[in-house]
Amino acid sequence: MEKSSAVVVWRRGDLIMSVGFGSRELSAKYDRFARWYDCVEGVLDLLGVRRLRRRVFSQASGKVLEVAVGTGKNLRYYPRDCQIIAVDLSREMLKVARERAAKLSMVISLSLADAEALPFSDKSFDTVVSSLSTCTFPDPVAALREIARVCRAGGKILLLEHGRSDREWLGRWQDRHADQFAKPLGCHWNREPLELAKDAHLKVIGARRNFFGVFHRIEAKPEAL
Repeated sequence: MEKSSAVVVWRRGDLIMSVGFGSRELSAKYDRFARWYDCVEGVLDLLGVRRLRRRVFSQASGKVLEVAVGTGKNLRYYPRDCQIIAVDLSREMLKVARERAAKLSMVISLSLADAEALPFSDKSFDTVVSSLSTCTFPDPVAALREIARVCRAGGKILLLEHGRSDREWLGRWQDRHADQFAKPLGCHWNREPLELAKDAHLKVIGARRNFFGVFHRIEAKPEAL
């Protein structure tokens, strides 16, 4: 069933039955937290994440897929000539993203989908992007492999992630508190995004760290078979 307005297409539907328990549990957590998510994530803007979003997502071009769009905080940074499709596991997060897209007068398509089983054909997109998500995917390598699968051979994969600091004193502190930090929303803040990208066989073109090595900007492409 499809509902449309002048500025955004909202596709509704149930998650496919193959979604695992971990993904269903995560979806329920973010459904409950969606209306407060931006307030909590606003702390990241104080650490320079807003500037990083602009740098990363302004590089998108053509037909774009955003995986784990959340509340749509990246939408304002895309070039206006992009054709944007965005997915998330949480219906309530997508509702907030829909409202944000409407305020920005953006024409986008929003769909409910699991990052680990994207409902798109191989090589469907010129650019595939995701932000602050590898920390929460139940199987981040599987999700990144899906991202690579739907990206065309000459396309771009743009990631803005956070993970374990390369300052050892801070990294050890993250390790000590990782289990406790992951309980509310499944955020595993001591994962290694660059290593996960390599494990998923993405061909990394460029990678930079910011803010004590916590935030990662990664540009990659699907590895040629």
